[in-house]
Amino acid sequence: MLVESDERNAGLARRAAAGQGLAKVEVCQADASLVASFADVLPADVLLCGIFGNVSDRDIKRAVQAAPALCRAGTTVIWTRHRRPPDLTPQVRAWFAGGGFAEIAFDALQTTALTSVGVGRLSRAPAVELPRGRLFTFRSA
Repeated sequence: MLVESDERNAGLARRAAAGQGLAKVEVCQADASLVASFADVLPADVLLCGIFGNVSDRDIKRAVQAAPALCRAGTTVIWTRHRRPPDLTPQVRAWFAGGGFAEIAFDALQTTALTSVGVGRLSRAPAVELPRGRLFTFRSA
C-alpha cells in the first residue's frame, strides 16, 4: 500500500501502478504521518521516501524509531535523504542500526541534489506496540 495525502499525487500513483500491471499495489489517499492510516496492512515493507528532506531532524528520528513497529523480522525499509550540509545521513544510518536494521545498501548519488538512498533489513523482533500520534510534520515551503 502506498499512502499519499495529496489527491493529485495519489491519482497519478494509481494510474502509474495500473499502467505497469501492478495490480497488487494499492494507493490510499490518507495522511502517512499517522500510523492509523495504514495500520490495517501492518506489518509491511516500508518506504520512507520523500519525507526526510522535508521534516525536522526530530521527526526523522521519530519516524526511524517507529519503523521497527511497522515491520516484521526480515522486513526491508527503503529511505531517501539529501546530503546537503549539514549531512544528516550518517546519523539516520545510525538511528536505523540502533533500531535493529542491518544496512543492506547506502548509495550516495552524485546528483546536483546530493540524493542518497538507504536500504535496511530488520534483524530483530519488531516492536510490540504501534506508535501513537503523528510521526512527522512536513515543513511549509
